[in-house]
Amino acid sequence: MVRFLIRLRPENEPFRIPFSHQHKLQGLIYHRIQRVNPDLSLRLHSPKVPKLFTYSLFMAEKRELAEDRSSLLGYRHGFFYFSTAVPDIAEAFIGGLLQQPEVELWDERFIVEEVKALAEPDRLSGRKLVTLSPIAVTTKRVQFGKPKSYDLSPSEPEFYELIRENLREKYLAIYAQRPPEEFEIKVLNAKPKRFEVKPGIFQIAWHLVFRARGDEGLLRAGYLAGFGEKNSIGFGMVKVDERKGKVKRSWKGGVNNREGKAA
Repeated sequence: MVRFLIRLRPENEPFRIPFSHQHKLQGLIYHRIQRVNPDLSLRLHSPKVPKLFTYSLFMAEKRELAEDRSSLLGYRHGFFYFSTAVPDIAEAFIGGLLQQPEVELWDERFIVEEVKALAEPDRLSGRKLVTLSPIAVTTKRVQFGKPKSYDLSPSEPEFYELIRENLREKYLAIYAQRPPEEFEIKVLNAKPKRFEVKPGIFQIAWHLVFRARGDEGLLRAGYLAGFGEKNSIGFGMVKVDERKGKVKRSWKGGVNNREGKAA
């Protein structure tokens, strides 16, 4: 099993959850991996090495918008999910958490209270999937004579083409075999979110409900390591949505630049 639920007990309640917090979780993950396996941590810092892990946004059992609307306030327990296609990464991160269960995130203190391994679904093709962290897909577009990063939306065909190519790269890294072509996505619901991933650098990504069909190995690569890009900084984690009933398509167009606003 390489997917985990990590529950944390807060020192204080309510506890604050910034809207853009993935980089803090990324720091926790790398620090705990380094504690247990320094060589692995060093390899993961190489830009040429596929990271093959992802994680969810930080959540709370109960939450509300802070009065000044600058963040969320969480109550009871905080929690997040972690997933990887590489057992050594899971062993190092979880081992590091258990060795040092005291966690500080954005000036809030927590104790790791539970680490629960989660079973993988038997089948993914045709199942309804929902994002635990939004899916990011970027390309280059020429603006004022220079190529600049452009955040794609589900209204653009290239969004799906790049997700498929990214999955094929992950498949090759995980299985060391020629990746299959069979893959398609049908988006049922989409909502854009804008995150500050580094000071002054923003990413527009998409919370999605979708059905993916295709080769099980290809879909499992996305399930374990994330769909889309920038998985190791907290984008692209999904889960199987067990809820019954139809989901109405509720999005139009897209947000297509790094300075644009997202709901």
